[in-house]
Formats: sequence, structure tokens, C-alpha cells
Amino acid sequence: MNEPSQSAPRLRLGTRNSPLAMAQAVETRNRLCAAHGWGEDAVELVPVLASGDKVLDRPLSEIGGKALWTKELDQWLGEGRIDLSVHSAKDVETIRPDAFHFAAFLPRADRRDSLVGAASIAAIPQGAVVGTSAPRRAAQLLNLRPDCRVVTLRGNVATRLAKLQAGEADVTFLAAAGLERLGQSDVGAPPMMWRPPRSSPR
Repeated sequence: MNEPSQSAPRLRLGTRNSPLAMAQAVETRNRLCAAHGWGEDAVELVPVLASGDKVLDRPLSEIGGKALWTKELDQWLGEGRIDLSVHSAKDVETIRPDAFHFAAFLPRADRRDSLVGAASIAAIPQGAVVGTSAPRRAAQLLNLRPDCRVVTLRGNVATRLAKLQAGEADVTFLAAAGLERLGQSDVGAPPMMWRPPRSSPR
């Protein structure tokens, strides 16, 4: 497709305004423009402060669950203020409103986690405080290291690293894919898999 004319409407792409969400939105815009032969100005990024980014001192399960990441963008979609929105799949609730559909997915990024504060799970000090807001990570960590204590640690990457530096936890986990998108792949220990991937059925 050719470059849209000046009279053609731009696509308005809604996104959370966190640095990681914005980096993901930029990648989405770039892929859309490359696929259709558009210039970057054909897709406008429209950031929003999500409810999940406003309250950082309590687990999501206590204040509304994953819908707090999607509520504002869903509302803007319904009102016609944006044409589409982009989310990390892990932040989208399982049951979605019938009015919205998943139109496309970015290529699968690195699914591993990076441990920050220790070189490995085994190297975490005895009885250490582990900061995470992810039930999955907490369960997997305690399965391997039941001596550790898990506390809620929420916020974007920079916020969580600052909380770690301030001593709110001894170690934490960050998604390798997110660090890569932010150009911070050197943060923490080398990415790790919690368990070997399942082999393909024969």
C-alpha cells in the first residue's frame, strides 16, 4: 500500500504510558507501517494512565484484577477516541467484553525471566525477601526456595529497581522480553527458564 494521503484518517493506537508499554506500542506502529508501506505519522500513539499504574502499594487482586490494565483503553475504544489498542498478553483479563477482539499478535518475545539481586535461584540468601506481584513467579520461587519470603513489589521496571535499591526486597524478577525492549538486557542475571519447555508431541 502507498503512503496515506493527508486526507486519509490516521490510525490512533492506544497504549499505557509506561516506558515499557510505549516501547511495545512503538514496535507495533513500526510493524504496521512497514506492512502497509506507511510513514510513521500514519499511526498516532495515544498514551493513557491506566488504573493499574495509579495504585502500586497493593496487589492487583485486591483492587480489581487485570481489568485495571485495560479499563481506560477499552473505554476509549468504545467512545471512538482510539481505533485500536496494544497490551501485553499477560495483562489482559481472561474473559473480555464481546465488543472487542484480538486482531493481531506481535511475534513471541523471550519468555524467560531475569533474576535481579542474585546470580541464580540457588544463590539467593537463606530467608531472603523476594519482591514480585506475579502469583506465578511467587509460587515457582517458593516451590524451589520455601525458605524465602515473598512481598508485593509493583511498578514499572525503573520503579521496581529503585524499590530493590531502597531495600524493600533482596531480589526480584523481571521479564527478559521487557528488558530487551527497553534496551536493558544487561540488568540482572542471565535470563532463566523456570522449567524446561515441553517437548512437542510425537
